[in-house]
Amino acid sequence: QVQLVEAGGGLVQPGGSLRCSCTVSGTIFGILMAWYRQAPGKQRELFALITTGGSTNDLDSVKGRFTSSRDNVKGAVNLRMDSLKPEDTAAYYCSDYPSTWSWGQGTQVTVSS
Repeated sequence: QVQLVEAGGGLVQPGGSLRCSCTVSGTIFGILMAWYRQAPGKQRELFALITTGGSTNDLDSVKGRFTSSRDNVKGAVNLRMDSLKPEDTAAYYCSDYPSTWSWGQGTQVTVSS
């Protein structure tokens, strides 16, 4: 059973930056990885795909502000978030795509003044 552990996040003012990371207990070689988020009262949404080669496809709402990367050796994916907005407030998760693994606990990102 693959285990996912997200870390980072926190409270930041609008316009600020945060970093998140996700460690996978198994290998991520050859696996399409993704970042998801779930805002209060909303469904979990996919916002970033990270291909096996490390290129990314982002949802328009985060394009140009969020940067995802992966470290296949360490079995980790990373997320840098810049120019954060209040609407980015959510619990952030990583998983494979499409999601087949059990979800981790997520990490909370709160953007508020």
